[in-house]
Amino acid sequence: AKDGGPDMDEIARRVGEERPRAVLIQRSRGYDSRKALSAEEVGEICRTVHRVSPGMVCVVDNCYGEFTETAEPTMLGADLAAGSLIKNPGGGLAPTGGYIAGRAELVERAAYRLTVPGIGGECGCTLGTNRQLYQGLFMAAHTTAQALKTAALCAAMLERLGFETAPSAREPRYDIIQTVTLKTGENLKRFCRGIQAGSPVDSYVTPEPWKMPGYEDEVIMAAGAFIQGSSIELSADGPMREPYMAFLQGGLTYESGRLGIMNAIAEMQQ
Repeated sequence: AKDGGPDMDEIARRVGEERPRAVLIQRSRGYDSRKALSAEEVGEICRTVHRVSPGMVCVVDNCYGEFTETAEPTMLGADLAAGSLIKNPGGGLAPTGGYIAGRAELVERAAYRLTVPGIGGECGCTLGTNRQLYQGLFMAAHTTAQALKTAALCAAMLERLGFETAPSAREPRYDIIQTVTLKTGENLKRFCRGIQAGSPVDSYVTPEPWKMPGYEDEVIMAAGAFIQGSSIELSADGPMREPYMAFLQGGLTYESGRLGIMNAIAEMQQ
């Protein structure tokens, strides 16, 4: 819709015309400028789909959204939700992995697809990481709260410097991603370099834009994380194109997140 939210009438029309077996709903924004979907908005999409086609399966890409609200999409009508354990639900401790949750028969079918029919989730390689997975899940809600506080601080500080942010510092948050429109490529590079300099790992590294596979534009990424690719740890990235938006996410602790943001601002002001 024009406000960045879901267009329920268009969703109902397309579902009625095309009748797919499943509908995939991406909760977070990716590199788009739309807002993240709340759990209630996801639920409304699912209810719309099920009203038009009761047997259709609604699958939610829940990455970055877990534990940001008191409800999850599967509590409000989604049939399946999936995500990464090196994001919110791993609590910064899970070294790898993903999850699928929802209707038992659909989870079982997904497990059969992952391994073999008849075995499903009864066996599989866990690489000896079960303790980290469960301890990470135990820590996940608290760690996500640290990331949300870090994102809100980032928005507040950059707004005071005259930059556009989304969500704004006082808006409700439905994922851990904070965008800042930095206006120039140099600002984006300096912002990411400051985040990297405030990281606990590889703080001496200088991020540079490069042509990453799967991206249309050159991308710059800052991620000095204990677990490679972990975006519940403080990181920032963005495509090198106008309006030069930085996408910041994560922060295992509010204190370390604050340090990273202060470094990023100091780097931009040099």
